[in-house]
Amino acid sequence: MVISETSDKDFRPPRRSNIIRWLRIALYVIVGFLSSTAASLLTRLYYEKGGTSKWVGALIQVVGFPVLLPYYFISRLKVIKPSGTTTSTATVETTPPSLLSLVCVYTYLGLLIAGNAFLFSVGFEYLPLSTLSLISASQLAFNAFFSYFLNSQKLTPFIINSLFLLTLSSITLVANSNSEKPPAVSDGKYLLGIICTLTATAMSGLSLASQQMVFRKVLKRQSVKVVMDVAIYQSLVASIVMSIGFLASGEWKGLKSEMEGYALGKSAYVNTLVWTAVSWQVSIFCGVALVFELSALLANVIGAVGMPIAPVTALIVFHDKMNGLKGISMALALWGFLSYVYQQYLDERKLSAETKQQSVVSLSKSEA
Repeated sequence: MVISETSDKDFRPPRRSNIIRWLRIALYVIVGFLSSTAASLLTRLYYEKGGTSKWVGALIQVVGFPVLLPYYFISRLKVIKPSGTTTSTATVETTPPSLLSLVCVYTYLGLLIAGNAFLFSVGFEYLPLSTLSLISASQLAFNAFFSYFLNSQKLTPFIINSLFLLTLSSITLVANSNSEKPPAVSDGKYLLGIICTLTATAMSGLSLASQQMVFRKVLKRQSVKVVMDVAIYQSLVASIVMSIGFLASGEWKGLKSEMEGYALGKSAYVNTLVWTAVSWQVSIFCGVALVFELSALLANVIGAVGMPIAPVTALIVFHDKMNGLKGISMALALWGFLSYVYQQYLDERKLSAETKQQSVVSLSKSEA
């Protein structure tokens, strides 16, 4: 069943205050950039300084959801009136989804996040951060594919141009990544890292497109609580899955020796894991919030345009190489991002014009 463009936006917040809405989106973008970059750097730091557990590398990507709980409860209190009744900035009369539906949805999203986290942990262990980050930009193509089928996403010329440029941005660096292969990593492990990163990238695209579908078809509600529910419960499911895998693998037995042998010391080992978990969770929340506010594809584009930031920071922190190809990649990513933003601007203008026209028609009918 093809969903029209209008129905595709029904789950989103009302446009009564576009300025506040776009300021909120800008905040999600900035915080998402910073947290994603910090999470990538810290995860790579874990492996760079002596970390060896793939399960630990995966677990810290999903286990930080408790940091969102204070904001979650505060946001719930804001919608309760003194009389005990509830209010919302966007009240929509819909039938609440059943408990079984919610369990199935959060389990499905959580399993996607869990698989994605483990595969990315393999990539972090075997690939330079610059290579991994810019391979990940190819998730735009996967997201466009899944959004087309799951959410009837229209692929306009500007969107296609954006996808092409951002994918080309990652290919440009991957083509030159052989010279940056870590010396301690064999060719087989390096290839495994690339395959796992590409697979994880595909799962990221499917996860974002699935979140958008869930917002529109299952949850059908418009509040901050909905965003928080998705961010927290999918991370809870992923954390349970990762914890089971971690215990079953037996890697927990080597944590003490890993901590003692960590190049920066025991305290730095703990701090690295804690702040990595926090950074990943903030990044996940911003991603879910952008899917809620806009679409999976735009959330993906915004995430991809931040990918070239990682090689620049890796240059400073890990002394990765910075050459002309990386500069070209960053320019292509920025161009692709602006192309998609322009399409969003055109969509906003079209929607505004249609809204005004409907208002004039309604007013004319009422006067008649």
